[in-house]
Amino acid sequence: MCPVCGEPMVAFELEGVEIDHCLSCLGTWLDAGELEMISELAGVPPGEMGRALVERRGGRRTRRHCPRCPRRLREIDIGDPQPVSIDRCPWGHGLWFDRGEMLEVIRSFAGGEDGEVARFFGNLYQSENEPT
Repeated sequence: MCPVCGEPMVAFELEGVEIDHCLSCLGTWLDAGELEMISELAGVPPGEMGRALVERRGGRRTRRHCPRCPRRLREIDIGDPQPVSIDRCPWGHGLWFDRGEMLEVIRSFAGGEDGEVARFFGNLYQSENEPT
């Protein structure tokens, strides 16, 4: 269930990585290690994303709960030059990205390059990017 709106999420797959996406609030959940796998597909050096996440322990407690356990998610800032705030399970179960945050983080670590991962997320979120 979505930690923001409580709706069921749908699963998409990219190169063997399962991505849970909420069609209501448009957020995305990645289980532990999946962001690193996706970022490596985008050209981020292996281990760089994991090191960045480990360096940002703690964080601000949110009202959102982990979809895998009852713990409240913690908000951390990741990426450069403009950090993005994402939510992380304090027990390491995964990460929650509000609409558009995952692509911002991946682009930040990949030096702004687009490539296969950016195209995948562009297609996945196509309806979200269309004007209403």
